[in-house]
Amino acid sequence: MLTERQELILKTIINDFTQTHDPVGSKTVMNQLPMKVSSATIRNEMAALEDKGLLEKTHLSSGRIPSMDGYRYYLDNLLEPLKIPSSVYKRIVSQLDQPFHQVNEIVQEAAKILSDLTNYTAFAEGPENNDITITGFRIVSLINRQVMAILVTSDGDVHNQVYNLPRNISGDEIEKAVRMINDELIGKTLNEVTSSLLNRTLGKKLANSHASDLLELVEDVIKDATSEQMYVDGQINLLNNTSLDDVSSLRSVYELIDHNDLISDMVDQCMNSDSGRYPIRVSLGSDLPSDLLKDYSLLTAEYSVGSHGKGVIALLGPNNMPYSQVIGLLEYFRNELAKKLLEYYGRFK
Repeated sequence: MLTERQELILKTIINDFTQTHDPVGSKTVMNQLPMKVSSATIRNEMAALEDKGLLEKTHLSSGRIPSMDGYRYYLDNLLEPLKIPSSVYKRIVSQLDQPFHQVNEIVQEAAKILSDLTNYTAFAEGPENNDITITGFRIVSLINRQVMAILVTSDGDVHNQVYNLPRNISGDEIEKAVRMINDELIGKTLNEVTSSLLNRTLGKKLANSHASDLLELVEDVIKDATSEQMYVDGQINLLNNTSLDDVSSLRSVYELIDHNDLISDMVDQCMNSDSGRYPIRVSLGSDLPSDLLKDYSLLTAEYSVGSHGKGVIALLGPNNMPYSQVIGLLEYFRNELAKKLLEYYGRFK
């Protein structure tokens, strides 16, 4: 453990480095400490912090910058989230105060708001609602043997996909199949509708040569409805928060962010880490699975929508981000997002 003075010096250096991005010298620290300490004493304490691996020198004549271990100590022991300014509060309330028609619209807007407020890359995933039921299913004919399958659920969401069906399937067959599908599926939760259930019930009723095509269509659109959608916004901000200077590395970072499964896994990994003193979890670059992200930190926050499940919001930004402000923002935002979703779900009671 550090002494109180060493903690103050480390905290001062991190706060100053966050603002200036320049190495911090002893005189700068001396002018900001709440107690009177000589520059020589501060230099000795900075050397001790360096020996402990919490500070680093960029070159011999420079001041110090925080190391990854220094950031981790700060996050686990010294950080105090800041209350967000009233202007930010009003902006969040204003942007969430829209006539949303689906849960995914709210979640997608949440990612955009967070990215706009921080200039970082934001992620948002909707709540896992195990009680969502199917309220309707339709198949609409388009052109060239194409149809659109439309699934409506009890939370007001509408899921649709376009499919190609065999040329010789008739409109009457499709209408008959839709009636049977609705008879069997309406009122069931999405999790109840498994492949075995579909084959056991509809497989017998759809006793025609196109039964397998129609069953595959139904199974596919339900799979899409149950899959978790991770929304991403502010990918361009990655360019502002990296030391990568070659095109291939930057392209690799973008490709990583575009892979929904990889991002979901990374967010889950961060969520499962030790939460520390606050519900906002922070994984520094050294904790992240890809060396391409060594200059970044991933902050994740879970939000709860009561019986409707839990979701996640996250931010990917530089290691030297102003953690006090960002964690304070995420703490407030997760609560506002939960309130908005509860308000939305309340319309379907």
